[in-house]
Amino acid sequence: MKLVVVSAGLSTPSSTRLLGDRLAEAVRRAVADGGRTVDVRVVELRDLAVDIANNMVTGFPGRALAEAVAAVTQADGLIAVTPVFSASYSGLFKSFFDVIDNDALSGKPVLIAATGGTARHSLALEHALRPLFAFLRAVVVPTAVYAASEDWGGGDALTDTLPTRVARAAGELAALLVTRPSAPVTAVDTVVPFEQQLAALRPE
Repeated sequence: MKLVVVSAGLSTPSSTRLLGDRLAEAVRRAVADGGRTVDVRVVELRDLAVDIANNMVTGFPGRALAEAVAAVTQADGLIAVTPVFSASYSGLFKSFFDVIDNDALSGKPVLIAATGGTARHSLALEHALRPLFAFLRAVVVPTAVYAASEDWGGGDALTDTLPTRVARAAGELAALLVTRPSAPVTAVDTVVPFEQQLAALRPE
């Protein structure tokens, strides 16, 4: 099975990427408990920012962006992680999913997660990310994972800690992965240069 982590973290190192890695490892372990294996690929959106902007303007993806989109659309499952800015997902995160076809994620299991400086922004998962993937007709697992700055320190064992939420969400995604048929492998569409498309429209 193929699992793709989409991380919209902007810094290096990034708590957003760290959360994505923890979720992916938890999913891998949960799938392994069922006797299956999963290949994990991470798509770092910060490395694709210029390509995403160019695609928004021209309508054509560069090679790196096309490969990332193909990885996401062909994956059996997806972990989508974004930092929270102004009580919502980042612009880079939204722009990436804007360049993906609206039907490409239909029926795909997705785990949504976010990071932020304060727990007050945790509801961004429910009022921003969950509706986004509902619009794309993805199957979003019930547990969304939010990590505020204080969550990385551990916390009281009696509370709903970050490791507890990670394990719960990972188990939900793993359960969907093992019951879903593997996604078919399709070739990446060849990108036709814009000049070539214009030439084809000229009268002879």
